[in-house]
Amino acid sequence: MKPAALLTATAGIAIVIGLITAGGNRLSDASDARRATQPAQEAAGPETSAPAQPTANPDTSMTARPVDDASQFYPSSVDGKPLEREQAPEPEKKPVAVAEKGIDLPRPVAESAGMLGFGERRLQLAGLTPTPVDKTCPSAKGPEWPCGMLAKTNFRLFLRLRTVNCDLNDPDWSGIAMASCKIGTQDLSAWLIENGWAEAEAGSAFAEAGAKAKRDGNGIYGQDPRQAGAIDTLDLTQPQDMSDPL
Repeated sequence: MKPAALLTATAGIAIVIGLITAGGNRLSDASDARRATQPAQEAAGPETSAPAQPTANPDTSMTARPVDDASQFYPSSVDGKPLEREQAPEPEKKPVAVAEKGIDLPRPVAESAGMLGFGERRLQLAGLTPTPVDKTCPSAKGPEWPCGMLAKTNFRLFLRLRTVNCDLNDPDWSGIAMASCKIGTQDLSAWLIENGWAEAEAGSAFAEAGAKAKRDGNGIYGQDPRQAGAIDTLDLTQPQDMSDPL
């Protein structure tokens, strides 16, 4: 064989071997690339599409209202008209009792049954006629008894120098004033008349109570209570403090 032909055959074989090697390298690179991308796709999982949003009906959305446990049993409309929520009525306000106003007068002194003394000033209780201290009353079992003095004594024992509240307009009055007075809730005029220690004025609110005291023989309408030991005779002459406490 000639040398030229041998060189040509050797060169052809080398070229074929080079082409085969290059093709194998390309196939190996493509296979590696497919194996590298396959785990990432498996980890991502299949693609999911977002659910389609329902289309709101404009006719029904205008009358939509929240539903709770109570309203689910009631229709949303009556005769084709939507229901309207009414405002709850306000609770009825109860009247508030207003405390009665008055002037507190401390340490009242019983001048007589129906007359209070505060130093140089005097206060006559309204609705009654004060019983004079020197008044005497007849007794069926003996001589007349000093009912005026006993009326004053019983009134003084009831007061016990407790503060009285009177409906006076001027706390700095002078001379003799007239007013209704109380100790707590007890009206002083009512107490004197009901117990018969003073007479009710004609037409006053205490007229009926005065008539009842007279029928029952209470106080000055009855007998001398000293005969039963109800009043200590020493109280009739015991002096009282007449200084003005104000």
